[in-house]
Amino acid sequence: MAEAGTPGQGPLTGVRVVELAGIGPGPFAAMLLADLGADVVRVDRPGGPGLGVDPAHDVTNRNKRSVIIDLKAEDGPSLVLDLAARADILIEGYRPGVAERLGVGPDACRARNPKLVYGRMTGWGQEGPLAQRAGHDIAYIALTGTLGMIGAPDEPPAVPANLLGDYAGGSLYLVVGVLAALHHARATGAGQVVDAAIVDGTAHLSTMIHGMMAVGGWQDRRRANLLDGGCPYYGTYETADGRHMAVGPLEQRFYDDFVDLLGIPELGPARKDPARWEELRETIAARFRTRTRDEWTAVFEGTDACVAPVLSLREAPGHPHLAARGTFVDHGGITQPAPAPRFSATPTSVRGGPALPGGDTADVARDWDVPGLTKDGG
Repeated sequence: MAEAGTPGQGPLTGVRVVELAGIGPGPFAAMLLADLGADVVRVDRPGGPGLGVDPAHDVTNRNKRSVIIDLKAEDGPSLVLDLAARADILIEGYRPGVAERLGVGPDACRARNPKLVYGRMTGWGQEGPLAQRAGHDIAYIALTGTLGMIGAPDEPPAVPANLLGDYAGGSLYLVVGVLAALHHARATGAGQVVDAAIVDGTAHLSTMIHGMMAVGGWQDRRRANLLDGGCPYYGTYETADGRHMAVGPLEQRFYDDFVDLLGIPELGPARKDPARWEELRETIAARFRTRTRDEWTAVFEGTDACVAPVLSLREAPGHPHLAARGTFVDHGGITQPAPAPRFSATPTSVRGGPALPGGDTADVARDWDVPGLTKDGG
């Protein structure tokens, strides 16, 4: 069972959210709402979501509560509708039409609660030729042009884990959408359906790039531009110990510090001459290979040269700046990112560990006044 006090801490205190259990961007979006203080009830299915992740370590389910409802059972849909009747937001991530077939689609839910914001999280969206196709993050970002931007020109595009599609183009757009719709619902009394498609969100992330491309400021190929590794003073370099430094002194005054500290002041003028960029890149690479990552970190410490060590996931929580800010926290024996962003009047925190499937049924039945949840002793 989630720890006592899970509901109510943060700017979304008092907001009730129903999450129909899924994988990927839906659970992460619901976690963000829970981190911000919403009372998120995750409706788990019997047997789990299918990825085999140990529920006790799935931190995307932190700060939530869980009940188990079998939507294929006779009373399953009615229990979800009872929750929806008392909720502000519902989130689901099924293929288009599945929620309707299960009896918990937007029409059924909003018939019980006209103010409900019904958030739909998919890869392809609710309509279009691919709407019924299976897919995952990598396919969605491939079609938007964003995957093709990343990596070396003589190698296949680099895979950015599932951060770009699932979470940036998916979860974050769903959260923006349902909160905007909630604002509208509270002002007008009318809820609505939010269609959050990863293809839409990921395409939207590239808005600035499309503007640059329209005026010739961006070439439609990898590593040929200012921000994609094509520029020698915006990228990563290997150090003597096989680790890496990240370099990004785009402004002249920062670049001047960079070349001075790196020991190549004579190449300062090469910044403005793309014909010399390859020479500059090779010289920078050679210099970085002469010392270890930690030695170079010490060289650039306290400067405005815009250089940072590339840390691993395990190293990051120990960095002095992140440690001082509490960017990572330890909760229940798991090191994890703290809730973000930060609020001056309504601070957030990791209030509870991952919700275990069905572990909060009795509490939710009482707090949400849905006694039917416990009729089978859940």
